[in-house]
Amino acid sequence: MPSPTSRRTVLTAAIAAAAGAGALSSAASAAAAPSRTRPDAPSVASSVDNRFWTTYTDWRCGSGAGTRAVAGRRAGLVIGHPLGRTEYTDPHTGTTAAWEYATWTSPVHRSTVPATEVIASWNADTPAGTWIQIELRGGYSDGTETPWYVMGRWAAGDGDIRRTSVDDQTDGKSSIWTDTFSVDDATGGLRLLSYRLRLTLYRRPETRLTPTVWRIGAMASDIPDRFTVPASVPGLARELPVPRYSQNVHVGQYPEYDNGGEAWCSPTSSQMIIEYWGRKPSADDLAWVKPELEDPQVCHAARFTYDNQYEGCGNWPFNAAYAATYEDMNAVVTRLGSLEDLETLVRAGIPAITSQSFLKTELTGAGYGTSGHLMTVIGFTEDGDVIANDPASPSNEAVRHVYLRREWENIWLRTKRYDANGQVRSGTGGVCYLYWPARPTAGQRRALRSLGLV
Repeated sequence: MPSPTSRRTVLTAAIAAAAGAGALSSAASAAAAPSRTRPDAPSVASSVDNRFWTTYTDWRCGSGAGTRAVAGRRAGLVIGHPLGRTEYTDPHTGTTAAWEYATWTSPVHRSTVPATEVIASWNADTPAGTWIQIELRGGYSDGTETPWYVMGRWAAGDGDIRRTSVDDQTDGKSSIWTDTFSVDDATGGLRLLSYRLRLTLYRRPETRLTPTVWRIGAMASDIPDRFTVPASVPGLARELPVPRYSQNVHVGQYPEYDNGGEAWCSPTSSQMIIEYWGRKPSADDLAWVKPELEDPQVCHAARFTYDNQYEGCGNWPFNAAYAATYEDMNAVVTRLGSLEDLETLVRAGIPAITSQSFLKTELTGAGYGTSGHLMTVIGFTEDGDVIANDPASPSNEAVRHVYLRREWENIWLRTKRYDANGQVRSGTGGVCYLYWPARPTAGQRRALRSLGLV
């Protein structure tokens, strides 16, 4: 089953007080008859801005200090010459070590959406002896700026540093909740109008090692508050051949990674999509897993998505970054606006990993309720219902589910919901992870471009 405590719980508590009575009237007014296009309905798609730096020109346009852009089959950013040396004490091991470093800062990006939330994501290779830090600094609508917020300290492995988010970051106007920048009081009108991202690349001193970063960017959004979203009309019948893995097969395994398989919905979903694209960890990669365990690659995904501060495997950008450690893979965290957007992706052969929260009574056939759960959307039936590989299933064979379209789109796209006690909680508003090859087909590129991702 999904973990009983969502990775959004803290953020929910921060915004619940602002929902109030006004949110109740929002619930009453948001219901709508099915329609392919509803100009009177709030548009989630128009409330999302994606910006990613990926090309040789992108890396050259940023402000580098010791970094160097590299061209070739896949453009990237590396350490050219270190700026200096610093020490880092890992808060999760207590180990202090010296590191050489270099930095790159993106140009200022003015978001098309004055935003209440921003989620960064990145794709990188960090050989043993290297790691990276990702930071964000934004400009508010009141003319002031945020501090430099750490969005993640990340390495593909866990032998040099422990992969981690950073708690207790706030300036009294905004805060970082694990992996998400959030304006503290969205009802007051304050928004983030622009931002820069800063990369710091680290390596062991007096070596020629370097991380290589292929993608850095963020999704900024200001999703309208709503308990109910407009119904959509089916537009596609197709199912993608995505492998099926159950997280519940792994209950009790490796409890040091978020208490074991019962909380592994995110890495289990990630592994399904990674293998759909023909990638797998090698036998050497899996040598650390107990040989008697079924589907050792799921244990591997849990270990290498684990956020040591959050103490869980549900850090959204860490899952995307894990997927991008496989050869020639791109991965981002974003928001989509509708099931029509998901149909566009599935039509092009691209499945999606979606995040949702719901009561047991709100999703027919699930058999459980959750404050936060990831599953993969792999297709649509002739009636337009959602075909999902749901890792919260008793076996791999039971993973494929068909969920009613109207129920599923509402629990995924809404931003407000009621828990079992009648308290107002948050919904993810269409959050998903998307993974695709570095060289997509023309149709896949068109689909991704239509959503602002390439």
